[in-house]
Formats: sequence, C-alpha cells, structure tokens
Amino acid sequence: MTPEPVPHPPSVERILAIVRDEADVSEPAALTALARAVIDEERWRLAAGALPTSERALAAAVLASLESLADPALTIPPPVINATGVVLHTNLGRAPWPRAARVAALAAARTYGYLELDEGTGRRGARFRAAEDHLVALTGGEDAMVVTNNAAALLLAVGLAGRRGSVVVSRGELVEIGGGVRIPEIVARAGARLIEVGTTNRTRAADFEEPLADGRATVVLRVHPSNFAQTGFTETADLAEVAAIAHRHGAIVIDDLGSGALLDTAAFGLAHEPAPAERLAAGADLVLFSGDKLVGGPQAGLIVGRADLVAKLRRDPLARAVRPDKAILAGVAATLAIYRAGRAALDIPVWETIAIRPEALRARAEWICAAVSSSTSPGRSDASVVALESPVGGGSLPGQVLPSFGVSVPAASPSRAGAALRRGPDRILARIVDGAVVFDLRTVPAFADGVIVRRLADVPPPRP
Repeated sequence: MTPEPVPHPPSVERILAIVRDEADVSEPAALTALARAVIDEERWRLAAGALPTSERALAAAVLASLESLADPALTIPPPVINATGVVLHTNLGRAPWPRAARVAALAAARTYGYLELDEGTGRRGARFRAAEDHLVALTGGEDAMVVTNNAAALLLAVGLAGRRGSVVVSRGELVEIGGGVRIPEIVARAGARLIEVGTTNRTRAADFEEPLADGRATVVLRVHPSNFAQTGFTETADLAEVAAIAHRHGAIVIDDLGSGALLDTAAFGLAHEPAPAERLAAGADLVLFSGDKLVGGPQAGLIVGRADLVAKLRRDPLARAVRPDKAILAGVAATLAIYRAGRAALDIPVWETIAIRPEALRARAEWICAAVSSSTSPGRSDASVVALESPVGGGSLPGQVLPSFGVSVPAASPSRAGAALRRGPDRILARIVDGAVVFDLRTVPAFADGVIVRRLADVPPPRP
C-alpha cells in the first residue's frame, strides 16, 4: 500500500497574518522566530502521525510564547530546596543572600542612583564606596576594592608583577580553584612568569629567599588551602616570616584566602579559618577573598590592603572589565554592614545555617517521620531519623563537617526517586545513601518540612 502523504503545516506567513490581526507586536523579527519554532513543532507532530492543529490554535501558541518571554520565572534559575546538607553548594549558587542584601540590590536596580556622580558638583565622581568603606573598617586594611569574583581579584592582583615579571609560589599551593582554572594559568594569563619553590608537601620561608634576593620575583603569592587539605609529613611557610623576607627585598605579598571569613569559625565548632585582618597583621600587602562563600553575600571578589597597591589596581585597564554593577555593589555593602552591626550570626543565612543546634534538627526529623507515618498519602512507616554530617562546601573548610540530622526513606529506585524530587513546582535536591533517599535538614528551612512530607509520595517504597 502507498503510505498516506504527511500533511503540511501552514506557512509561517499565514500564522503571522493571524497573529498580527490579534496583537500589536513591535518586534517583527522576534515574532517570526517564534512562529517558525511553533511551525517546526507542528511539522514534527504531523510526521509522527498526529492530527493537524488549527491555524488559530497555532497562532495562539505563538502569542503564548511571546507572552512567556516576559515571565520573570523563566529568567531565573528554578528554586530548589537544598536537602543535601552542603551549606555552600556551588551548583545551587552558594550562599543565599541576607534579606538586607536582597532589598538593597532590588532598590539599586529599580531606579537611578549616584553610582559615579558627585552630589555637590553634579559631575562625575568616585564610584560608590559603601562596600569598600565597610571592608576597611572590618579588616583594618588601608583601602579596599570590589570586583566580580575572587578569580578576577587574583588575576588583577597578580598583574602587579608587570608584564614578564615573576611571581613566586609554593609548589604546595599551585592548586586548581574550580571550574578547571589553575593558579599557574592565572599567573600566565596576567602576563607574569611563575617561579616555584619548596615541594608539594613541605615549603619553608627560607625557600623564598633566593628568587627574591636575586630580583627575579617582585611578588609572592600565597594561596590558602580553602578547598583542600594536606595531612601527614607537611610543612607550610609562616606568612609573617615570608612577608619579612619579601619586604626586605622590596617585593609584595598577595594572600589569596579563597573563601574568606569575617567571623571566627572556631566559635561554631569548626577549624579556625584565617581572617583577612589576621593576614594583613601578619604582613600580607593585599588579601583577597570571596563575597559569596563564608562572607555569605553576593558573588564578588573582595580586595583589602595597602592603599597604594589598591590604587594601582583601580588604574589597571582590566579593573573596568571586572567591576560589579550597582545592584551587586549594593548587595555586598548591605551584607558587610550586617557584620559591622554585629548581627552576622543572626541575619546572614550561611551563619544561621552553620549555627543551628543538632538537637533542633533531630526534633524536626522526628516530626517529619511522624507526619509521614500518620498521613493517608503516602502513609508509610519506613521513614527514619538518621544522624548525618553536613559539609560547609563551596571550597570552604575542607574536611570540616557539622553534626546534623535528617530523614532517610528507602526507595525502589533511589536514582529515579531523586530525579522525580528534582522536578516539579517544589523541587528538592536530596542525598542518595545506601539505597535510600536522605534529606539533611541543616540546609532545609523549617517552613519547608511540610513540603518534604508531601513530596515523599514521589519516593516509591522498595518492593516486598
């Protein structure tokens, strides 16, 4: 038998004529692209044997696509409940912003403001400095600068060595900082040459003497191991000793702290993370750290230290390429203001999450298990309270974990259950552990416990 011919969809021009009769569209090129996409989809449906769609319905689909482009929900990453226990989850955007930062960024974005204008003269003036002023007050640095992220801060700072200048780094600190980017590549991209000293596991201050004494290097780069840990037969050069050698030979010391911390992590039961103020006091000329990790605010690179060096960084042509916009600056300033007000442990989500007492998490886990057991849907009694360990994550405090509690639910197919939980209007990212789906409550807001109870219907129990 001769197969039935596949019907053709209407032309793009025909659908556009109907659309123009029903809507006033000022961007014909955008409308044409949407119409083509709808016609392509219709062509695929017809080839698969579906019945033809009416021209008016196709036109309505084009208009619906046009309207959806203005939907804010389609222009932001889908929200998700983080039930992994990882406080700074890189794949989930790291630190949730404090409320003050969200409000400040929105206020800056919605109107004009004096970003680079002198109120008195009405002429161009210094760029908005609230964030920098907070950094100076919090760290004791002579001046400060905010750029887009810490990798940008490092690239800018290493450029102080000059084209074909040299930067000396311990071999134990030639790390990969994430995204496949490595310290030697950043140094090379800045146009400087890399001089390695010491060994992978042991570097002493004296190892820096030779390349500094003979003038080969003018910059010492220290890279704090914020995303890895070395154990065993190891030794790290003392910053104060290295700084003394560098300064004796006219070199500068750049200390990249990575995650950075403006609160004492030891007070939260974690290992001590060096603070920018400590590193400046120990002799570092510039200290670099992130704004969206342990600081707990918007993504930014924060630079503090000597005023003359910060001034050089501002004059670097690259500085314009890595400067943040007004909304980010406002969010960073609002976050840092919380620290100056002494409210960081209360008002910054990262520190609120780190500070939660394990017994409070256990009580919530017990409530969830009871609610699941008594519910008619899914009505299962195999949910159990489990003790867990929550990593800080985000390249911060490697190997350090916080005691936590959560809920474990056996699943017929944990991978499929995890995929189902990641979809839908109430997305949940959970752990898969030993054939069970596990919800670590340290990173789950208390108001979302009921969502977990409801979404457990998407976790089919194991077969008997």
